[in-house]
Amino acid sequence: MTPRRFLPLLALALGVALGCAPRFLPGTEIRDTPDTHAIANLLETYRQALEKRDVPAIMDLAAPNYFDNSGTPDPADDVDRAGLEKRLQDLADVTALRVQFSVRDIQAKGDKGTAEVFFDQYYRVSTPNGPVARHDADVHRMTVEKINGQWKFASGL
Repeated sequence: MTPRRFLPLLALALGVALGCAPRFLPGTEIRDTPDTHAIANLLETYRQALEKRDVPAIMDLAAPNYFDNSGTPDPADDVDRAGLEKRLQDLADVTALRVQFSVRDIQAKGDKGTAEVFFDQYYRVSTPNGPVARHDADVHRMTVEKINGQWKFASGL
């Protein structure tokens, strides 16, 4: 085969190879699939609702059977959906909130999934002695489940 005839075949092979390369969620090494993309969107919707301190919007993102054991065997710190809503009422004491996060991992299989997110939160909270600035940074692991075609948080908020 002459070099002139070889170049179009090489270009075609390269195009096919690049077209078949896996796509990743922006800024991550997480494969961009319909489910990982939807879970990433769920996380961003949560971040925005949290910054707005919009409790009803956050509750809309939680599964009806939301339950979090807080990572301990002690049932005293377990949080169900009603407990989550009660905890979120504390957002009324927050006078300013900025939340940044980076998604470290998203796994989805069937109707179940997990997301690992590094949260970096800056906020002011009202206290009897006046507003106090705070900063928290931590890794959160959330479980999600698909309900009627929509991903919802099952635990980890």
